[in-house]
Amino acid sequence: MNEHPSGAAGDRPARLKVGVVGAGRVGPALAAALRLAGHRPVAASGVSDASRRRAEALLPGVPLVEPAEVLARADLVLLTVPDDALPGLVAGLAATGAVRPGQLLAHASGRYGIAVLDPATRAGALPLALHPVMTFTGTPVDVDRLAGCSFGVTAPEELRLAAEALVIEMGGEPEWIAEEARPLYHAALAIGANHLVTLVAQAMELLRTAGVAAPDRMLGPLLGAALDNALRSGDAALTGPVARGDAGTVAAHVAELRRHAPQAVTGYLAMARTTADRALANGLLKPELAEDLLEVLSDGSTP
Repeated sequence: MNEHPSGAAGDRPARLKVGVVGAGRVGPALAAALRLAGHRPVAASGVSDASRRRAEALLPGVPLVEPAEVLARADLVLLTVPDDALPGLVAGLAATGAVRPGQLLAHASGRYGIAVLDPATRAGALPLALHPVMTFTGTPVDVDRLAGCSFGVTAPEELRLAAEALVIEMGGEPEWIAEEARPLYHAALAIGANHLVTLVAQAMELLRTAGVAAPDRMLGPLLGAALDNALRSGDAALTGPVARGDAGTVAAHVAELRRHAPQAVTGYLAMARTTADRALANGLLKPELAEDLLEVLSDGSTP
């Protein structure tokens, strides 16, 4: 077993003292997963009441201290603050001398690779980007959800195996993401997950307006099947009036949305245009039916 946090290539990481800077929804869950793998969480930082509750629930007995003190106590530090706060945090920690040479410094941002850690790297830190592709609740269930979860991993080549080993110890599946590809990778995840939540919530709201008492029960089987089909078949899974070129039905949708939920019209038209483009490109939408449909989608009017 290695005695140095970075270890030799291919070795299992040594048992590390783990610190968390930013006790939001992600950091405590990752530290709790590392604890299950035999590492030892030793300190966390968090100022809000919610942060303190999360730390107590997921990391019982771990003291809450200032960020600089977290770095002083830990071999591996998880920087789990919002994306926009990460550059300033790293620069501040490096400028105050809080970073120790040989210390593993990992963030969980999807947007950034390791360049954002450059100020700490220049101070001798070993930089890792370990982004769990999962939505977090801030409760102990998050630790279980890490099992089989993909992680977007970026690290210097000499730390690649150590980074991947840490992900595997947390129960995750490492997926290597090049530094320059991180923003596109993150945009793809936002389209798939964040926008999905918005679409589902909006669909439930519209069903309630239409008088459906339990829209979640109605949508569950439909959306589960649609997601499974999309993951298996991509665009070939498209169904519905846009893919069929049913311009009259789409026009009726737009008219009803203007009446009952005008805030939903812009999103409906944008997604329907994208769906039509993909259906046309993949041969699902017949060209002779596309003209009337695209005319409806250009201004939302009846064909």
